[in-house]
Amino acid sequence: MKALLCKQFGPPDTLVVEDIPDLVPDENGAVIRVHAAGVNFPDALLIQDKYQFKPALPFSPGGECAGVVEAVGGNVRHIRAGARVLAFTTYGAFAEQVACDARTLIPMPTELDFVTGAAFVLTYATSYHALVDRGAIKAGDTVLVLGASGGVGIAAIEIAKALGATVIAAASSAAKLEVCKEHGADHLIDYGKDDLRTRIKQVTDGKGVDIVYDPVGGAYTEAALRSIAWRGRLLVVGFAAGEIPKIPANLTLLKGASIVGVFWGDYAKREPARVIHDVMTLFGWLREGRLRPHIAGVYPLERGGEAIAALMDRKVSGKLVITMAPE
Repeated sequence: MKALLCKQFGPPDTLVVEDIPDLVPDENGAVIRVHAAGVNFPDALLIQDKYQFKPALPFSPGGECAGVVEAVGGNVRHIRAGARVLAFTTYGAFAEQVACDARTLIPMPTELDFVTGAAFVLTYATSYHALVDRGAIKAGDTVLVLGASGGVGIAAIEIAKALGATVIAAASSAAKLEVCKEHGADHLIDYGKDDLRTRIKQVTDGKGVDIVYDPVGGAYTEAALRSIAWRGRLLVVGFAAGEIPKIPANLTLLKGASIVGVFWGDYAKREPARVIHDVMTLFGWLREGRLRPHIAGVYPLERGGEAIAALMDRKVSGKLVITMAPE
């Protein structure tokens, strides 16, 4: 099979496509014939040796995919070869085959195509877990989404709107903010033109925001926290800006606010039953048209490094997908 390989840590242009042996499932595992795989920010961190998990070289990046079960291990009874599934792998999905724990597979709804499936669950499930489980969102809340035009940002906008919140989207250009508006954002903040705190104060009549959804980190985290309302919640989703902020602890005291960590990967491992409930809810909203994944581009496996580079260069609104096989 062909795989996009990281053979040395570095930028995306160091990745190579090579033939490697076909995979065999272990007793509790499954091998998936990958049709499409979503590109996410951890992929860029993994290949640069900057992620909290460090796979041994060589490896394929790619943490989520949609495909068809090709083989299962001897202990697997709940799923069979030929099933259309979504898989979450941490790494390995940018290849024609991927092996994973069969217990983590999610059956794909019949109406869902492989490209949309590969772009959907990780971003939407992360944002649902963040807003509902960690952020305790309720109708009438005001939610600030930083990095709002990215994959998890758009998912956060749509989920917050589905739950009755007012959404303020912050992004780095007018074009990106237009995408946010198309997906339901009520108010827009352009990092390049607007002062974040001043605009939040204007939009909220000085009350501040109830929830900050922050997949960005860097300098905007503290500014957002200073603009949070009483009993507000800052959701720490990631650090796409490349800087982990150092936050003055007194800011939480003054606002009675909470800083809440969001790590969907460990949540999925520790609380799988809740994850299945979350995903089934999201599939229902997708069928109803309340969620509309924004797929910015589809790349063949041979150009997978370009897809990761585009994500790193902040050129993307929504999700990119790498395809291995035709629909």
